[in-house]
Formats: sequence, structure tokens, C-alpha cells
Amino acid sequence: MKILVGVTGCIALYKVAELVSSLRKSGNELKIVMTQSAQRLVSKDLFSAVGNCEVYTDSDAFEIKNGFIPHTELSKWPDVLVIAPATANTIAKIAHGIADNLLTMICLAYSGDKKLLVPAMNYRMYENAATQSNLQVLRDRGWWVLEPSIGHLACGEFGKGRYPENEIVQEAIEILGSEKLLRGMKLLVTAGPTWESIDPVRIISNRSSGKMGYEIAKVAVRLGASVTLISGPTCLKTPHFVDEVVKVESAQQMFDAVIQRLEQMNAVIMAAAVADYTPVSASESKIKKDSQQLSISLKKTIDILKHIGEQKKDKILVGFAVETDFLEEYAKEKLVKKNLDMIVANKVQAMGSDQNDVIIFKKDGTVKRVGPDEKSRIALAILSELAELWNRS
Repeated sequence: MKILVGVTGCIALYKVAELVSSLRKSGNELKIVMTQSAQRLVSKDLFSAVGNCEVYTDSDAFEIKNGFIPHTELSKWPDVLVIAPATANTIAKIAHGIADNLLTMICLAYSGDKKLLVPAMNYRMYENAATQSNLQVLRDRGWWVLEPSIGHLACGEFGKGRYPENEIVQEAIEILGSEKLLRGMKLLVTAGPTWESIDPVRIISNRSSGKMGYEIAKVAVRLGASVTLISGPTCLKTPHFVDEVVKVESAQQMFDAVIQRLEQMNAVIMAAAVADYTPVSASESKIKKDSQQLSISLKKTIDILKHIGEQKKDKILVGFAVETDFLEEYAKEKLVKKNLDMIVANKVQAMGSDQNDVIIFKKDGTVKRVGPDEKSRIALAILSELAELWNRS
């Protein structure tokens, strides 16, 4: 992806150096434009070094060489235009069409629709009616304005105006730069294990980390879907920009959460490892370790995937299969038995890992093998297959 980052004179620009470094490491091609105020705080050499890229300043604005006019050529170059941090002054200039430096000239000439603004300033400057009016003007013109965080500011005050975490900014850039294969889709994703209580302390669970389901939710947002994530207990950070995150514990709670939202969905991906059995009754107090053996009576949990398959109508339903033996045979049997449109077969060894190695079976008989690879790329492969089904329907 080609990303042009405009850096303005806010003390938070030192964080943008980290953003530029991370974008570079992710394989993106960068160009940086710094305002005069930004250069008073940080040397352009820093950004050139961490981004391994060209850095342009106001002194380059009229350096026309071999027909290369900086502001017009740079405005045509990027896939995504990012202003980070964006000061109140630069925001006002862009909103009112003022082009008195190289960065604002580029913004005025930029005709693309992938443009991100990351405001950072004192909270009173941010909340000022003039700034809020300018931000609304820019939203109406197609800019994605990332809301600042609330916290301690460089001036020593506390409020809304803090530069957001770089992982949020980078994810916004990824969303802007991704092809919208799932535009218009309302997608429900389940992830993680369930906990079935034995007593207030002990549970029955499994080795699922939730990583695959969380990556699916994250990548689906990038591809344009409106995503609801229903998650069992995990240690993972909630993916940014999902519409709704619902935290549950037991299989019954997951069932209730899924059914409550099912009607509004176009597709469901059941990546959660839902417990097959739960104790008939849970002890209200901790069971003491008094005997050599302990017997616990178990009963089957409701089969969420089967239940959806029986009433899904025109919804696209995707399941997962994890087996130690005869994985492919079991997955194909489950595809038919539970009335799925697609099933993802993966090995037990993938549970808890950052990588996966899957076989995707579709109802129409097609088969695709993916991996071993990072779960983010496995998620993209799964969602690309979902997009194909979505475009057929």
C-alpha cells in the first residue's frame, strides 16, 4: 500500500515516528510531508530513517524538476492520505481550502476518498466550537476523523485531545486501504472457548485461544463488513472498529447471544470452540478435595451450529472442524449434517498458535487448502471464499 503521511506541529508527532516505523515493517511504501512547525520539533532525518522514505517540506513546494510539480504529483501518488497528528490550525486550513504550505496544497489537490485525519491537541482547543465545526465539514467531505483519546495531555491537563494508540491508527489505515469484498454484509463471528462451571472456582473448557475468530472479525471489518463478535473468555484485545462485542462464558450464554442477533445477520462464522458437555448441576460452593476420585455428571450442550443450520434460510453459515483423526472425512460429514455453506477444517495443533493450516470445503464441492500461514492471512483466505458465496447470493 502507498501511504502519504502528513505530519504537523503537535508534540504527539514523536508517536507518529513509531507509526511510520510500524507501517514500513508491514511492507507499506511511504512518503512523508512535514509542516514547518513539525520541523521545529523533530528533524526530517528521523522520519526518513524510520520510514526508509523521502520526506518533503515547504522548501520542496516549488522545486519543480523534470515536470515534477510536488503538490500535484504527491496528491496523485498515495492509496491512503493520512494527517497525523493533525493540529487545530491544519484542520482549519483544510476545512476552508487554505493552501499555504506543501501539505495543505496536497490536501486541496487530493481527489481520492481514502483520507484519514488524526486530531491531537489541548482538550479546550479540540472542544472549541470552531474546531468541531471544521471537523464536521471534513467528515461531510469524506474524511475519516479518528476521535482523540481521553487522558493526560502534554500540557499537563486532562481531557479529550490525546493522540490515539498507534495500533488504532494503523488499523484505520488498513481498513481504508483494503478492498471492500464484504461491503454491506452484516456478519456475526463467534470466537474462543466456553467455560462450563463445576463450582465457583473450577470449570470445564478447552484449549481454544480465540485467535482465529478474532482475526476473522478484524479482517472482516477491513473488507467492509459490519461485524458483531461474540466471544468466550480469552486474553485477547478486542479488535478495533467492530460494531459490537459480546462477552459470554457458557455454551448456553453463547447460544442466547447468537440467537438474539441472528435475524439481522447475512452470514455467521462459528469459529468458537463451544463445549459439547456441561455439568448437570454446578456446586454452589467450592468442592473440597476429600476423596481420591470425583465423579461429575455431564449433559450435552445445545448444538448452536446445528440449530442455526436448521433455520438459516438465506443466511450463509460457516463452521469449523477440529479433529485429531480423519479430519477431512469428519469435516465433509459435518458440512452436510449441519447444513453449512462452508466449513474450515484445521488441526488440533493450531489451537493457541499464531499460525494455522486449513482446508476449506464448500457446499458446492470445491476444496481449497491454505497455509501453513499467519492466522491473519488464513482469515483473509476464509473471508475471500465467503465473499464469493456472498456475491452469488
